[in-house]
Amino acid sequence: MTNKQQGQNTSIVHPEYRAPEGFASFPMAIHHASTVLFKDVEAMRSRSWLNKSAYTYGLHGTPTSFQLEGEIAHIEGGKHCVLAPSGLSAISLVSLTFLSSGDDVLIPDNAYGPNKEFGMWLKNSFGISVRFYDPMIGSAIGELILPNTRLIWAETPGSVSMEVADIPAICAAAHSRGVLVAVDNTWSAGLAFKPFEHGADISMQALTKYQSGGSDVLMGAVITRDSELNNRILMTHMRLGLGVGMDDVYLVLRGLQSMKLRFEAHDIAARKIAVWLKTRPEITKVLHPAWEDCPGHTIWKRDFTGAGGLFSVLFDEKFSEAQTDQFINQLKLFKIGFSWGGSHSLCVPYRIETMRENWQDKGILVRFNIGLEDVDDLIADIEQSLNLL
Repeated sequence: MTNKQQGQNTSIVHPEYRAPEGFASFPMAIHHASTVLFKDVEAMRSRSWLNKSAYTYGLHGTPTSFQLEGEIAHIEGGKHCVLAPSGLSAISLVSLTFLSSGDDVLIPDNAYGPNKEFGMWLKNSFGISVRFYDPMIGSAIGELILPNTRLIWAETPGSVSMEVADIPAICAAAHSRGVLVAVDNTWSAGLAFKPFEHGADISMQALTKYQSGGSDVLMGAVITRDSELNNRILMTHMRLGLGVGMDDVYLVLRGLQSMKLRFEAHDIAARKIAVWLKTRPEITKVLHPAWEDCPGHTIWKRDFTGAGGLFSVLFDEKFSEAQTDQFINQLKLFKIGFSWGGSHSLCVPYRIETMRENWQDKGILVRFNIGLEDVDDLIADIEQSLNLL
């Protein structure tokens, strides 16, 4: 039956026209799909979604998502990458893959809050032992490893309190006991720190941050070098039905092209502002890994090549929470909001003593994300608000 003999609805759904081949441009095409087509039944039966050599169903990827996974793995120094709908879902994917009832997991006390909360859910609902450790423990973490310890999380630096963990020492201790190490590497964007070169088994990223760069996308990634680990992650990914939208994937792909330039610009601006803040009497400590008084600075200097735009400060303890809240409310250019890595500067207070078991420092902690505005304007904004205290 030709198109001319078909009904109008059929000819619309099955158009005869095909666009000519040979088109080329810089952006990766956005391939949307739930249903993926096969040329015949044999092709359908022979394809495997696990090895990503072919396409089977939209949930398992299209050329667009495969492209992003390949680029993220390359940046991170890995071989395999699995995308997830958010950074937290990437964390959850790792923990649910490698932990079962009766297992034990170690999470640093400075970890991303929702990671710790997810750990407590695993403990209370699934009988998994969850323990929080001092992020500066280094090789002494070996003393905490139990026969049922299966996974050690690390986050370097901590995205609020900024301690830089000794990942090589933690990995060496873990591997001597057959334990996997997963690193939340979101702070460095995979640019300033290479977890696999320092011994990690798994790297997790929130692509929501610098990779997107627009404060408009939620996405996460789990990267590995080991094929067996990757296959286990893929099976959990499939069972949970985790998927990402190809429009969001395209936005992250577009953001990657300028990520390194933006990361370096954030870094330069943040260091200038941190230097200025160290001169202010209202601030007792600048928690920026590039400064000597930040815990783990020597490790940062050894293992990192940059710092990005995220750091924290401690206000003099004479300032109350109401006063530091007032400081933040009076800022003009800095907006109040979580996350980082976008063009706009952000400022958020934390009740750090309620988040950390053994927090010793006094004073209110305030975290800055330095965006891409002019540095002098950002300093002037902070100054005018400090002067009103």
